[in-house]
Amino acid sequence: MPVKVSPTEAHRLMVEEGFVYVDVRSAPEFAEGRPAGAVNVPIANMTVTGLEPNPSFVEHVRGLFPDLATRLVVGCKGGGRSARARELLAAAGYTTVHDQRAGWDGARGVFGEITEAGWRRTSLPREP
Repeated sequence: MPVKVSPTEAHRLMVEEGFVYVDVRSAPEFAEGRPAGAVNVPIANMTVTGLEPNPSFVEHVRGLFPDLATRLVVGCKGGGRSARARELLAAAGYTTVHDQRAGWDGARGVFGEITEAGWRRTSLPREP
C-alpha cells in the first residue's frame, strides 16, 4: 500500500526515524535547491529534447542503498515522478518507501494553482 506523506512528515521521518530522502528530479533541478540532506538519483535525465527515463535508476539506488530495508522517502518537483519511483523501488524489493506529496515545488491544480505547498514553500531546512 503506497504511503504518501507531506513535506513536514517527510522531514520528521528523516530526523526522528532515520529515513533517507531520495530526490528523483534531474541533476539541474536538484542543483537549484533541495531538502537538506537529500540524495539525488534522477528517475529521468534532462536532455536537449526534455526529460528522458533513466534506465539505471533502480541500479543506482541499489548501489547507494544495498540494504532493501533502508527506509526511503522519495520526492520530485510536484509528485508525479516520485510516485513512479516509489513503485519501481517497491517492485525492486525495498520494503519501506514513502512518497512525499507535493514534491519540491508543490502540487498544482488544473489551472496551475498550488493546491499543496511543496518543500521549498515551507520553512523546512533546504540546500543550498
